[in-house]
Amino acid sequence: MSSPHSLRLDAHQHFWRYDAAAYPWIGRDMSGLRQDFSPDDLRPLLDAGGFDGCIAVQARACTGETDQLLQLAQYYPWIRAVVGWVDLCARDLEPSLERWAQAPVLRGFRHQLQDESSPADFMQKPEFQRGLATLQRRGLVYEVLVKARDLGAVTELCQQHDRHHLVLDHLGKPDVQAADLKAWARQLAPLAALPHVNCKLSGLITEAHWQDWQSAQLTPYLHVALELFGPERLMFGSDWPVCLLASDYSATCTLLDSLTSTLGPTQQAAIWGGTACRIYNINGATQ
Repeated sequence: MSSPHSLRLDAHQHFWRYDAAAYPWIGRDMSGLRQDFSPDDLRPLLDAGGFDGCIAVQARACTGETDQLLQLAQYYPWIRAVVGWVDLCARDLEPSLERWAQAPVLRGFRHQLQDESSPADFMQKPEFQRGLATLQRRGLVYEVLVKARDLGAVTELCQQHDRHHLVLDHLGKPDVQAADLKAWARQLAPLAALPHVNCKLSGLITEAHWQDWQSAQLTPYLHVALELFGPERLMFGSDWPVCLLASDYSATCTLLDSLTSTLGPTQQAAIWGGTACRIYNINGATQ
């Protein structure tokens, strides 16, 4: 388990230069996201929260996104890891990965599986299966982004690929507005039983009603995740700037404080950075 002296990291956030065509998922009801978000915007928030750094995660499906995040990480060394995008189904996957072989900060990849017409079918495509096996063989993390209804398919996928760490984003996006806690917990339990699967405590606020969510509505989901995964496989992520749809950065952190304040120092350190350091192979030294 992680040391109490681990780095304190925000394990999930995004940067972008806003362009409507490049970010079709930013809908008309997300006007607050239709602007640029840079490391210079995030750093004061990290400082106020006592964070040593962050992990930058892709937000659009193109290799240019990966290159841009890696460039940012060169200029801002507190971006401790990058989770980029690559076409896992491509025949030239190996050469694409080789192109980034000299970028050690690139620790994993993600695809917006939730945007596929049938995420369950997509995950079982032979091309995707081969691509994921390639990532695992290279020691690269893969992050799974789906909604709760596809957790069964995710469990099957993760059972098939156990050679390296896999990470579930946003607690599998439970349907908070429908108050489906018990159904989501039943779906999540078989996945959490797989020791190589980890989970980000992120993105929960924006699954609730943005303007009138309450902590008491959300903390039961955090407690279920803690019970099923344990702190050594959980990590905090703000999902900034997406979290701004429903909350400021500080309130996003405070929500998780309500969970971790009941834990011991070592368990707290795991969730607030130790797990992320271990999963993404981040050196624990501050800089």
